[in-house]
Amino acid sequence: MIFEVLPVGPLAANCFVIGCGDTREGIVVDPGAETEKVLAVVKRHGLDIRLVINTHGHFDHVGGNGEVLAATGAFLLIHENDVRFLSRAADSAAMYGLRGTDSPPPDRYLEDGMELAFGGCSLRVFHTPGHTPGGCCLYFSEQGIVITGDTLFADSVGRTDLPGGSHETLIRSIREKLLVLPEATAVYPGHGPATTIGREKRHNPYLGGRGPL
Repeated sequence: MIFEVLPVGPLAANCFVIGCGDTREGIVVDPGAETEKVLAVVKRHGLDIRLVINTHGHFDHVGGNGEVLAATGAFLLIHENDVRFLSRAADSAAMYGLRGTDSPPPDRYLEDGMELAFGGCSLRVFHTPGHTPGGCCLYFSEQGIVITGDTLFADSVGRTDLPGGSHETLIRSIREKLLVLPEATAVYPGHGPATTIGREKRHNPYLGGRGPL
């Protein structure tokens, strides 16, 4: 499986370009900005992007949706509970003194437990509210990878002081949907470095761990 991580935009949100090495069908996850960089990776691998998926609706994860969709003809997916953020991305960015771009509406909704396939690759959607009402994680069981958006980070968790956030809900989502995965599962968050489920169980202070190594 082709799997590239690109930190994009002023908040260095992780965008993911993922493809099937055999069929060259692929997806883009969270194209928040710098779409020329994202599309250059797509072109380098010769990918036919079928889906653009947003783990949640915050401006730093959705700002490049429109340009990537226009360039690839892909379908846009996000959880129904976060759709309201898409048309407010520019205003949300402006609140932080940044420039943002509103997103087109989705073509389909993500749902908890749904399976999505591209070429010979597949993923399962976990609805993990808490950071936002519609936050989702994407689990590639065959590869032992989970993309966690802003739900779970290395040694941290998503902030919950923004509209629709709930710390109690977030921790429950992490414990019920993520910490039950195999400990060797590689965790790729929405910002910052990768980690593993096992490491976060033992060292994430928000989950009862001992804190950073």
